Amino acid sequence: MPNKEKIIVSWSAGKDSALALHELMRIGIYEIVSLITTVTEEYERISMHGVRRILLERQADSLGLPLEQVYIAKNCSNDEYESKMRTVLLKYRDKGVSAIAFGDIFLEDLRRYREKNLALIGMKGIFPLWGKNARKLVGKILSLAFDAVVTCVDSQFLDKTFVGRKFDKQFLSALPATVDPCGENGEFHSFAYNGPIFRYCIEHRTGEIVLRDNRFYFCDLMPV
Repeated sequence: MPNKEKIIVSWSAGKDSALALHELMRIGIYEIVSLITTVTEEYERISMHGVRRILLERQADSLGLPLEQVYIAKNCSNDEYESKMRTVLLKYRDKGVSAIAFGDIFLEDLRRYREKNLALIGMKGIFPLWGKNARKLVGKILSLAFDAVVTCVDSQFLDKTFVGRKFDKQFLSALPATVDPCGENGEFHSFAYNGPIFRYCIEHRTGEIVLRDNRFYFCDLMPV
């Protein structure tokens, strides 16, 4: 039997990452060496999603996978981000990892950006959810019984009442027609805490809701 291709998975901790990981595991042709997540150093939280590092680490433990945390500054420039990611990815490339998988769905510019930077170091991108219909993807997330909570919303798209809610049929039915049901345009971000790929549920409770940068509402998730 041929050796499986070694890959790492870009892990935001949200529902799309969880579904992408589920798909990669289902396909069964990859050896998933590690998850990789960017963490904002000053806050010790997942960048953009605002999830505490301890919950991220419990996620990885529940998934039974190693976790690579890449620390970036809160006002990290693109150059700094790319430099830090390049250093980490080269380490994995030298261990035989050939690709990194992403949960991206349709943002062409983002995919081109990722593939261009990976090509510079002799790696490639894998996009298991690419081009799939958003409604079918959210249907699959729900039918597979993934549980996720909305941790951040962009107030340019959604109001404060959407943050801290469970990602479920009620949440989806309340979304304006202009908002992508997967939040692919950055309308909202989530934290997946249970589902078929998790060995146990990551217990938490919702805490304070804060507005950052006069734009993004974050709901603090507290570990239990």
